[in-house]
Amino acid sequence: MTSIGSDSNKEEFKEKLLEKHKEAKLVRRIVLISTIVIFLIIGSVITFGYLYIKSALEPVDPKDKKPIEVTIPIGSSSRKIASILEENKVIKDDKVFRYYVKFKNESGFMAGDYKLNQSMTFDEIIASLKSGRILQEAVFSLTLPEGKQLVEITKILSEKTGYTEEELMTQLNDRKFLEDLMAKYPTVLTDEIFQEGIRYPLEGYLYPATYSYYKEKPSIEELITPMLEKTEEIFLVYQEEMIEKDMSVHQLLTFASLIEEEATQKTDREKIASVFYNRLDQGMKLQTDPTVLYSLGEHKDRVLYDDLEVESPYNTYVITGIPVGPIANAGEMSIKATINPGETDYLYFLAAKDGEVHYAKTLDEHNRLKAKYITNQD
Repeated sequence: MTSIGSDSNKEEFKEKLLEKHKEAKLVRRIVLISTIVIFLIIGSVITFGYLYIKSALEPVDPKDKKPIEVTIPIGSSSRKIASILEENKVIKDDKVFRYYVKFKNESGFMAGDYKLNQSMTFDEIIASLKSGRILQEAVFSLTLPEGKQLVEITKILSEKTGYTEEELMTQLNDRKFLEDLMAKYPTVLTDEIFQEGIRYPLEGYLYPATYSYYKEKPSIEELITPMLEKTEEIFLVYQEEMIEKDMSVHQLLTFASLIEEEATQKTDREKIASVFYNRLDQGMKLQTDPTVLYSLGEHKDRVLYDDLEVESPYNTYVITGIPVGPIANAGEMSIKATINPGETDYLYFLAAKDGEVHYAKTLDEHNRLKAKYITNQD
């Protein structure tokens, strides 16, 4: 004999089970729809990006061969050229053009007057820009050697331009001037240049190279703009490696400046970089003499023991880690060594009088090398 209460409970249980089943089905449907929507959004973004770049790489109008007169001023950087081409509607996107030029490793663009049109491909535009003619000779050129500090650079600029060293240094350390430069070069100049203890915000940022100018006396901004553009150009090449090493431009320039100041003509910079990295990994101070001299603000033929104790965020005998900022401008060899150091077990190195660099794994070994190549030859 079946109980009425029992039948009622069974029905109630079935109803709850059915309700839960409906809820679970609804949840699965919501999850499925949400997943599809997310994938559609991601797919749309990727598709849009692909189509945008694909479109930007194509001629503005393949059928329009109407000549467009374009003037490329003397001394124009690839950034400036791309901007001029976009303004004249010869290309669709200046950034895509710049990256294309970088990817193809194109250079040697000539100043001049060109007749381009909207049907031209990137390759045709590039070929045309490389066939132009120079409108005038450079008024003057100047060379910034590797390993130069800002004080030395201002002296070079002063000798070439007539600006006093004080005028140059005042402008190059002016906060408003620097913030305007940061707006132009946000991937290179960041707030790190204003960290507490930084002596000169642009120290290490003016790339060592030869620069040509086409005015008798360009403005100070016009003087250093090509140097910052060159720095930006170099670091675009190493962008991926910097991300992998979790290093900012400021940190990389700082590290590279130490290698630059320690390097000699015979030096294997990758080995020096490995020594610095090995010491950092073991929590050791870098203890590199050029940072002592920079902290002192003077050049000395020999660093004394008392000098090692100077309190400064640059002195690697006092601080742990790399200095607060670069101590000089570094060339690409030192930048490469920072990105791709050698693989060694060395913790010490010293340069002998003949420029030869000797490496050691232990302090005892280092001291023996020091006695042989430094102390006994004094």
